[in-house]
Parts: sequence; C-alpha cells; structure tokens
Amino acid sequence: MKLSLAPMEGITGPVFRKAHASCFGALDSCYLPFIAPAHPGKAFTEKTLKALGKQDGRSVIPQLLTKDADDFVWTAGLLAELGYSEVNLNLGCPSGTVVAKGKGAGLLRDAEGLERFLQDICARSPLPVSVKTRLGLADVGEYGRILAVLCRCPLKELIVHPRVRTELYRGTPHLSCYGETLEKAPFPVAFSGDIFSVADFEELLRSYPATTHVLLGRGILANPALGRMLKGGPAATAEEIREFHDRLFEGYEEEMGGNALFRMKEWWSYARFAFADPQKVWRLVRKVRKADEYEKAVERIFNGVELADEAVYRP
Repeated sequence: MKLSLAPMEGITGPVFRKAHASCFGALDSCYLPFIAPAHPGKAFTEKTLKALGKQDGRSVIPQLLTKDADDFVWTAGLLAELGYSEVNLNLGCPSGTVVAKGKGAGLLRDAEGLERFLQDICARSPLPVSVKTRLGLADVGEYGRILAVLCRCPLKELIVHPRVRTELYRGTPHLSCYGETLEKAPFPVAFSGDIFSVADFEELLRSYPATTHVLLGRGILANPALGRMLKGGPAATAEEIREFHDRLFEGYEEEMGGNALFRMKEWWSYARFAFADPQKVWRLVRKVRKADEYEKAVERIFNGVELADEAVYRP
C-alpha cells in the first residue's frame, strides 16, 4: 500500500513537509500544492522555487493549475531539469475564481476540450503526467463522460476525489464512482478523500480491496502519525506532537516572521482534534496576536490538555 501526502494550498508547503518527514516520516510520496506554470521561454520565479522547496528524500510530485497546454509542457520541462520525475494536473480545485477561469475543476465543464488538452500535454510533456480529479461540476452523472475521456489518455495515474465541485469538501464522498474507476481505468488509480482514521482506511479496503494508493490530507493534519498508524505503527505521543509543533513554528518564523502566527493558527484548526478538548485548544490559540501570547497558550495546551483517545478530524 502506498500512502501519500495530499496537496493542501497554504498548508503542506516546504516547512510542513520537512517537519513532518523528520517527525513522522512514514509516507511514501508527497504531492505539492499547485504552482502557477511558467510561460514558454521564462524561468520559475523565486516565489515558485520557494514553494517547490528542496526534495526531501520522498517521491515529490509537483502539481500544476493551468488550462494552457504550452505553459504546462514548458513548465514540465523546467521541473524535469530540477530532477522531478512526474507532474500532476489539478482538475479538482473547487475555488470559484479558479473554476470561472476554466482551470482546476473548471476544466471538467467541456469533456471534448479536456480530452484535446490531455492528449496534447501527454504527448509533449517530458515528464509522465498524472491527474487529480473531481467527479464533475455539479452532478455525479457527469463523471461517466469524464471518466471515459480520462481512460483514453495515457496517464501515469489518476487520483480520484469522489465529490463534485459544488460539494467542496462537504458531505459523503461518492465511493461508487471510485469503485467504477478502479474497474475501468487502464492505469493506476489512487483515492483521496476523508480518510481520517484507521477505521476509515480499513473500511475503504474492505469495500474496495483493489486499492493500492491513498492520499492523506485533513486526516494527517489532525493526526500527524496517521500514516504510521495505517502501516501498523503507534499513535503520536504528546512529546512527538510538541516536537512537530516546535519545528513548524520555528520554520514558519524563519520563513515569514510575525506572520507565522497566522499559519500556525491554520494548523491548529486541524491539530486541535489530537486533544481531548479541541474546543478548549482552539479558544486558547485563535485570538492570540503576539508571539509571547502564543507561546503561553501553547504551554497551557501541552501542559494542561490531555491527548484524545484517538486523534480524528471532525469536519
């Protein structure tokens, strides 16, 4: 079984990836949050190079958000020069502004146009192309046509987030569509969506035993040891979570100075579920404005709030 870190914009950046690999390095690969492609003839910006970070010993796969085939192919070439071995296309971003521009899940609106785009980039890309997709824009019934298009393209892998765009990250995933993909796809298929516990993982495998690759997103933010646990290892200790926190905070302070508090609050919005009283944890951190206030709140959490019996993200 292959376990990967899912791409989460603004969260699973280089600082998070480095800290997690150091403290809970049980994942097999990591999908980077999407980057803006470079235009033909142009180099990567410093911002993009920073977002890519340094490869950390795992299989690291950059993700592109674009509807321009020439931009995709040129950027794949730049990534190849940096040593990457695969590039992933984002067909899942549900952001209204992204979809309105025909990118992310917006590419699913026109199945024929999507096929032309995919055939073009697969033919010209110097790197193998994988895809992360949703089921459609508004109706699960759209997926049959989308899946047929995807199956006609020479993809390295298809990652399925079994929701439509309008569902965002709410509601129950449409697992039958994932099962249909496993049956029909001529290439490897991965699952992404709502694996928050060992029980969730085991239920997925009972229902779809052909599963060989699972991406972990919100579940691993709430329980950083989830990947280790899915491979039979122990849950995180308070000491491990504290060390992980300290590495994150130090990394974010080095990267963004005083703005590190905003990034840490974003992390705590998930990490609070590792504790027995997540509401208390959130009350302690959400209103702090200064570093010294934050450090006092963190001390109160780790010294005064017990860990949950099981760290599970609760939407």
